[in-house]
Amino acid sequence: MTNGSLNCTSAFITLASERFEDLVAFYGALLGQGAELYQRDRYAEFRLPGLRLAIFRPRADQADRFKASTSGAMSLCLEVVDLTAAIAHLTNLGYPPPGPVLTASHGREVYVCDPDGNRLILHQSSTLRF
Repeated sequence: MTNGSLNCTSAFITLASERFEDLVAFYGALLGQGAELYQRDRYAEFRLPGLRLAIFRPRADQADRFKASTSGAMSLCLEVVDLTAAIAHLTNLGYPPPGPVLTASHGREVYVCDPDGNRLILHQSSTLRF
């Protein structure tokens, strides 16, 4: 630690899943890319502008620590160029959004869950910038 900070070099999101291959396939299809790093049945990492998304299978003796009954307050928000096209893509993958498109002051968005129930927010910005 330097000057009272962690002195981090980067940050990324990780999702733990015992359904590892299903989740890797879902995010590969959703993002239209293969994992940049991949260890069969263990670890995969996707790279997006400004974000690394990692998926891993927890060790058997640690699996209970990663089980959650709901997605909680955390969401993975993906900003998209065309929300209508993104919804169609998710629907084709078998994961149609369960609710309507919401309009907020910052744009339009829709909520959906991945195969493990992790909440995703697909967001299309309005032209208004804060």
